[in-house]
Amino acid sequence: MPATAFALVLLGALIHAGWNIVAKKAQGDARFTFFSSIIMAVFWAPLALWLGWQVVPAWGLTEWLFVAASGFVHWVYFVCLLTGYRKSDLTVVYPLARGSGPLLSSFVAVVVFGERLSALGILGIGGVVVGVFLIAGGPGLFKAAHDPARRQRVLSGVFWGLLTGVLIAAYTVLDAYAVKVIAMSPILFDYWCNILRLPYAVLPVLRDRPEAWRLWKLQWRYAMVVAVFSPVAYVCVLYAVRLAPVSHVAPAREVSMLFAALIGGHLLGEGDRALRIAGAVAIAMGVMALAWG
Repeated sequence: MPATAFALVLLGALIHAGWNIVAKKAQGDARFTFFSSIIMAVFWAPLALWLGWQVVPAWGLTEWLFVAASGFVHWVYFVCLLTGYRKSDLTVVYPLARGSGPLLSSFVAVVVFGERLSALGILGIGGVVVGVFLIAGGPGLFKAAHDPARRQRVLSGVFWGLLTGVLIAAYTVLDAYAVKVIAMSPILFDYWCNILRLPYAVLPVLRDRPEAWRLWKLQWRYAMVVAVFSPVAYVCVLYAVRLAPVSHVAPAREVSMLFAALIGGHLLGEGDRALRIAGAVAIAMGVMALAWG
């Protein structure tokens, strides 16, 4: 993996871990998706207009179909992620989502883009998977817990984490095709995906506007952070995909687990520090293997 792509992945991973911690603290539902999306649309509009003044009018049916499809998948992904954060711990949902998604993405990329994984690259993916498993709780995930409520919370996190991971794999391959094969601008692609998911996101708000207004007053600050920083994290990844194989970039993003384990675990008070550190080391080694492979 080129050094520039690797640096973009690291920067994106740090920002991604940060905004996910903020989203967890917000405890938002589907309406939080609309709050962050509408702020995102307004905040990034000047840049989108400046870059897309001549580019966007030239887009054809193919470009808009990819934007619409990606916008919908991203919306479902964010709703599932927020649901998982409400029902379980970040250190369960986030690792499983971030681990299963890139694993699927790498194998799909081999089929769709004709990419090849070296032996070192396969070992790197293995390191990421093992690290994610340890951070999520290791063997304890499958053992009966003494506290039924805690067990249910973990199992709920496993379900929503894996479902989110499938959606991550879907939009990763979809978006990579858009920026690598169709050669769409990563910034404009991400911005218009957000615009086209607003119609989906506004429906929960319209169903109960008084409750939405109450939640807005509680959550707008969190939504602002997500709206400003989440596009930056993902655009870094889209630019990295232009420079390196998807099967390398997708798993390498999981270095965000190292940041989430060290920062999020402390801020949110979620335990199992030894497992998190062991998992973070495994992920770091896996990422290095992917970078070299």
